[in-house]
Amino acid sequence: MVSLGEGETPLVRSERLWQEVGTREVYFKLEGCNPTGSFKDRGMVVAVARALEEGSTAMMCASTGNTSASAAAYGAHCGLTTIVLVPGGNIAAGKLAQAIAYGAHILVIRGNFDRALELARSVTERQRIVLVNSLNPYRLEGQKTAAFEIVDDLGESPDMLCIPVGNAGNITAYWKGFTEYQAAKKASRRPQMMGFQAEGAAPIVRGRPVVDPQTIASAIRIGNPASWEGAVTARDESGGLIEAVTDEDILEAYKMLAREEGIFCEPASAASFAGLLKLSRGGARLAGKRVVCVLTGNGLKDPDLAGQTADVPLHEIPPDLESVEQAILALRKR
Repeated sequence: MVSLGEGETPLVRSERLWQEVGTREVYFKLEGCNPTGSFKDRGMVVAVARALEEGSTAMMCASTGNTSASAAAYGAHCGLTTIVLVPGGNIAAGKLAQAIAYGAHILVIRGNFDRALELARSVTERQRIVLVNSLNPYRLEGQKTAAFEIVDDLGESPDMLCIPVGNAGNITAYWKGFTEYQAAKKASRRPQMMGFQAEGAAPIVRGRPVVDPQTIASAIRIGNPASWEGAVTARDESGGLIEAVTDEDILEAYKMLAREEGIFCEPASAASFAGLLKLSRGGARLAGKRVVCVLTGNGLKDPDLAGQTADVPLHEIPPDLESVEQAILALRKR
């Protein structure tokens, strides 16, 4: 019985952006509403529960940020030692702050995420430490529950599910969830799985690992996904696709979600809507379709980016009523 209140995240219907892509309906699955601000909590709670059953006292992960935050939180909650390997210079400040606050032992390596994961696998094979990356099968068992919730909320599977793809565990888990719900006759169909990688970190799209992945979307800055095979299976069995979106596409979607829908997500999350925009602008037939975009993490995970990309000026004024009113009048005339 382990929980920090994960799951049951909102499925929010688009008020404006559905018109931008020409669909019948667009919904956003707000996984940033999980306890540590990302979808990782769904799987982590199951992995940690299993580790406790096995009598484990320590766990380890490699992370670009969200996994480390989640592991550290559940480790603190359950009294487990948590060790995280993070790639130096490649982790957002908000995510690193969480791991520090939760008291994890943080090892920063001179290398990328893929190297960090190799080391984490080797260490956990040699020592009595549980690996809690998505290679841990219990992680996917937890993450698949988001698919159950979508079907329950809509009354049926959507026509399409758009989702960011980094290490590829999440697209694998969602497909597992939709497949199991169909088998249990709680859904009569499964959606097309539309996965989107960042162009500078798109090994599945290229068909080969990327040695030095680069993207502003740190959560999907991964060159050799651990669940590559699962992602390809989800794509092929669903008649979907896995494509790349540029950093410019991601930033555009990131701003649109915040300003048109009031949804502040981290950059990697915006890849799902960026992909849907790309499909609509490329002439894909979306009319009449019900689409769900998975937004995997909260925007406060990467607070620096909002300031760096802001195009809304800050107005400094004297602290008096007349100045405030004059500033408001000037703004309204624009």
